[in-house]
Amino acid sequence: MASLSASNHVARVLSVANHVADVDASSRIANSWRRCLVSHKLDPARQGPPQTLTEAEIRHVAEPMEETIRLATPELDDLARVLRDAGYCVNLADVNATMLFSRLPGEADAKMFLDWKIYTGSNFAETFEGTNGLGTALAEEKPILVHRDEHFRAQWHMFSCAVAPLFDQAGRLAGAVNITSCREDLERTAHQLALAVTMEATRRMEGAIFRGHFRNAWIATVPGDGGSGLLAYDDDRRIVGACRSARALLGLTDGLIASGIDLSRYIKFDHHAARGADEVVELRRADGSALGQGHVAPPLRARPSTQRRDVPVDRFDSLHRLAGCDPGLIKSVKRLRSIGDHNLPVLLYGETGVGKDVFARAIHAASNRARNHYVALNCAAMPESLIDAELFGYEAGAFTGARRDGSKGLIVQADGGTLFLDEIGDMPIALQTRLLRVLENREVWPLGALKPVPVDIRLISATHRDLGRMAEEGAFRADLYFRLRGMEVRLPALRERADRDDIIRQIAREEAPDCRLSDEAWALLAAYPYPGNMRQLRHVLRLAGCTAEDGVIMDADLDLPPFGGRAAEPDLAAAERATIIEALQKHGGRVTEAARALKLSRATLYRKIKQLKIETAQ
Repeated sequence: MASLSASNHVARVLSVANHVADVDASSRIANSWRRCLVSHKLDPARQGPPQTLTEAEIRHVAEPMEETIRLATPELDDLARVLRDAGYCVNLADVNATMLFSRLPGEADAKMFLDWKIYTGSNFAETFEGTNGLGTALAEEKPILVHRDEHFRAQWHMFSCAVAPLFDQAGRLAGAVNITSCREDLERTAHQLALAVTMEATRRMEGAIFRGHFRNAWIATVPGDGGSGLLAYDDDRRIVGACRSARALLGLTDGLIASGIDLSRYIKFDHHAARGADEVVELRRADGSALGQGHVAPPLRARPSTQRRDVPVDRFDSLHRLAGCDPGLIKSVKRLRSIGDHNLPVLLYGETGVGKDVFARAIHAASNRARNHYVALNCAAMPESLIDAELFGYEAGAFTGARRDGSKGLIVQADGGTLFLDEIGDMPIALQTRLLRVLENREVWPLGALKPVPVDIRLISATHRDLGRMAEEGAFRADLYFRLRGMEVRLPALRERADRDDIIRQIAREEAPDCRLSDEAWALLAAYPYPGNMRQLRHVLRLAGCTAEDGVIMDADLDLPPFGGRAAEPDLAAAERATIIEALQKHGGRVTEAARALKLSRATLYRKIKQLKIETAQ
């Protein structure tokens, strides 16, 4: 059946040259198929993996893009967190369609990408692989969705790719952001929404790249029909840079910018009003007509400081911001301050989506290891057969399919820095034994090595499971559990946080900065229980920001599915009260056991019992 399907696809691709009716002859897909057949001389029936670079080749190719990758990584990580549960792989590729940054989705989806070699080092240029999201978007320099059998090669029919080209500070093509899914249950419309989210994330990456390059210049954000544009100018108000959209909006060229043309030839505003970190100003065209509101940000050297120069910045600021006004998290951050730079392992507990990775990164940034690597591995997203090699590394020729130069392994890569093991409760028992030996001996034995490699790491682990109970039941090594639990930090679910409303407002400003919330939308956001926590909230608001009309997010723009299969909007307090009462009855009124079953701290459960006026046996 598979071969029949492949032969049908090949026949359909070949028919494009004759403009057969079932393919839109004017479509971008049809045009790409013709390029592949006529110009690239490709065979749609060819089988086999894409061309893949060695580690040494990847380092060589990635070197010119190091700064771009550094500036784009925060947005790429956010995009991966938003799309991970939908089975998307997130990649950043160079202009030649070589993937230089990859974030795989979780569980079985990750294995599919690994099996098909869709990861860092793989090349998907249209000239090699035919029509595909990454190669075709780069060839045409336009965003594109290539859905399943729209791929040129029959073997890629199970994938859907949504890609947005990435342009640098001068408007030149710098690469592309690719998201790929192998989920059969997602319709084309779902991938189109994911493409919109990816295009918005790419726009923010381009802004970060532009600001990073012109950090010593004034930067004006200019509104336009096709989106805002960025202009960089010096103290004499001569234009020194313009992004791609600003060039199109104002008709700027490299020659005009190189000539040092005056900003007032294009836009005018009260320059003296722009003295803060990012001021809103009224912009006018050169002829005096209104252009709309824009933003002006001064160069970094000119930005006013809120602190005295002789007072150092508190390295724990990021942790304090994450704690917000939640009493439990504030207490945890105070404890983290007290242990300072002591190499004490930290174990983070929290539901999926609460931001365990973000919190771990903040702990790393606040430590004396901040200058060194932060290396992360999701134990649940990596197939058991691959965790060993990824974590501990291997020598060249250690096993069939090993890379020519071997691999350091994540533990060695984290030497001097921090290793973050997410979902540690899903680590296989055999690997728990090896990890324990590393923590005890401070050395790693890569597969096939003749001698150990000494390492100095700080370990941060995270889980949503009850590791204590797993250790009691023999599902997790008790000795490793106590090694990991140097300090335990519980990250509350979004619905439990005392500062939930503040968090919703802040994330709305970050994910939909050009929109405001209607009263109905705010009421819906404030009442929703967020089973997916911060990740779900960011996803919802980012999508709403892309789809809102006239800059106003309405309740209809919020993709908030009923939680727990409820047919109608429930009384959330009543549902929560019933759940707690049921847990207490099941455990004979013992609050400690009920809290453990509900995955709450005892303090939180006692607080809820008091709030919901639940009677307990004394």
